[in-house]
Amino acid sequence: MSDIEIRDDRAAGRLEAVGDGEVVGRIEYFVLESPGRALVPVHTIVEPAHEGKGIAGSLARELYGIAEREGVPVAPLCPYVVKWAARHPDEAPTADPELLRAAKEWLVAHPGRF
Repeated sequence: MSDIEIRDDRAAGRLEAVGDGEVVGRIEYFVLESPGRALVPVHTIVEPAHEGKGIAGSLARELYGIAEREGVPVAPLCPYVVKWAARHPDEAPTADPELLRAAKEWLVAHPGRF
């Protein structure tokens, strides 16, 4: 497999890892607007044939990179991203509990979105 390219499809709410012309992994997320703007990852998915290659970690790292470049926090609801952030506190600042609460409420108010 060639190198993995990570691209942000903001309109679809997906950060995608692409290799050899196919999506091999993704983080599904939404942008929280209130009480403050934040990126909220909900699911991390890597195709079974591509597991164990560091794709999920690369996606999480890029999500935090995007957030940093945009000057917004990440409020992770995805269990993988929560664990990744705990292992990389230098790259993944702890989310404000109020943003996490609001993100959970948004998710409940939008059933079927994820």
